[in-house]
Amino acid sequence: MTQPTIVRTVAQMREHVRAWKAAGQRVALVPTMGALHEGHLTLIRLAQENADRVIASVFVNPKQFAPHEDFDAYPRGEAVDAEKLASVGCDLMFAPNASEMYAPGFSTLITVSGVSEPLEGAARPQFFGGVATVVAKLFIQSQADVAVFGEKDYQQLQVVKRMARDLDIPIEIIGAPTARAEDGLALSSRNAYLSAEERAAAVALPDAMKAAAQAVAAGSRVDEAEAIAVEALKAAGFRQVDYVEVREASDLSRLGPGPIGEAEGRILVAAWLGGTRLIDNMAVGQA
Repeated sequence: MTQPTIVRTVAQMREHVRAWKAAGQRVALVPTMGALHEGHLTLIRLAQENADRVIASVFVNPKQFAPHEDFDAYPRGEAVDAEKLASVGCDLMFAPNASEMYAPGFSTLITVSGVSEPLEGAARPQFFGGVATVVAKLFIQSQADVAVFGEKDYQQLQVVKRMARDLDIPIEIIGAPTARAEDGLALSSRNAYLSAEERAAAVALPDAMKAAAQAVAAGSRVDEAEAIAVEALKAAGFRQVDYVEVREASDLSRLGPGPIGEAEGRILVAAWLGGTRLIDNMAVGQA
């Protein structure tokens, strides 16, 4: 098992990329915040199917956390992350520190209007500005040909696609289906925060989405389907539901309250189980 090359500066990463591209190789980027799990490794594998060389960035981005959020507590473990990347043959691990990513006096923030504003954008107003800024930097720094993101963070994927399109960044963006545990819970680094009892209860989240999706497919009104999911989450012990909404899949505009009709929809959910905030989403539409 070959360890990935670990680099910590943009100059070092670009040196590798220049050599690969000089050899005619296609380069993929998988941006992560570390605490890697099988879901991340599925992104690496998909990147390998679409490129000759793969870079995984590991950087807990301070600009997407509000002061009251879990930046300091966010799980970290570079050595373990490197071992996991080695297990799937990732070529390069870009592990910069904050000063490498944000030089003293850094003052630029990328705002993606529209698609970033509802849902996570309303619940965490600072979040997508931080995401768009760091991802744009990673795209430019790596000069990758393709980038892979998980659909588990569906709104983030749409924000990144819009940002790259609007800024004419020459990169192909691929969305990977959400990786799930056997019981259906989406794999997430924050699942590590769940107690054993909470982890058992967490399966109610994908189950609630499925029930809502089935109601939409059967012709129920969008607001009725959303209410089904909310009630299921509350019954399972989720202490707070930030949102359960069915949105248009491509731009996240509001659907409803009536039947979905011919629209391609996405149900998106954020809810608290104990002290852990879980998010997930699922395609919905009429059968």
